[in-house]
Amino acid sequence: MSTLETRKIEPLSGTTVTLGASGDAVTMPAGATLKTNTVKDAGGNTLWTSNGSGTLSSVNSGLQGGMVYISTTTVSSSVATVAITSGITSTYKEYVIYFVNIHPSEDRRTFRWLPSVNGGSSYGVATTGGGTHAYHKEDDSSGPAISFAGGMAQNSGGLLLTNECNNENDSSSSGELRLYDPANTTYVKHFQSWGHTDFDGGSPYSGSWKYGGYVNTTSAVNAIQFKMSSGNIDSGIFYLYGIR
Repeated sequence: MSTLETRKIEPLSGTTVTLGASGDAVTMPAGATLKTNTVKDAGGNTLWTSNGSGTLSSVNSGLQGGMVYISTTTVSSSVATVAITSGITSTYKEYVIYFVNIHPSEDRRTFRWLPSVNGGSSYGVATTGGGTHAYHKEDDSSGPAISFAGGMAQNSGGLLLTNECNNENDSSSSGELRLYDPANTTYVKHFQSWGHTDFDGGSPYSGSWKYGGYVNTTSAVNAIQFKMSSGNIDSGIFYLYGIR
């Protein structure tokens, strides 16, 4: 078997190098690494592009699956509110926002959200719903407790995502908020949320909160704000995805 050793292959003309002919199999031995930033198919369609550091863009829709990443918002210093004002459009019929390790600046504060129909210029759309709470004490001093939260209505403080969370260094809240067909201008906008928090006060417990309801407007909902019931958000990460 002949061996061709070279440091670089370039086309005689143009910008295309063809390896093999139709029907041939071009193989790479085990352990070999192919390095490139843009991968295309035989028709010249981009499958994906990397920035050279592992972050992909221009990912072909056929490879994206049902969940499409849109954006990340990271809080690394204390802020009063976190707003997602772009990316919630008519592109998808469902959007999900994952909130991860949300840490409050003040002790025993609930985590909340508010919708907007004007891109975040204001937050105050009438919203209502209900849900359930379930929690269990860390020391097993009492059994699991489940309660129904009815008549949940939005006020200036927003809608609950999780119940009280301590500001102990190891305490935080995580979960998700799902908004359905937010750009629809015929129907009200349904939502579901699930959140979990660990309360590390005098009687530590683990608790989950499940809510559902609707934003009572036929206008498109295009922005969402997050806040604590009082005080600031010290840290946390928010991931926005569209569901195809």
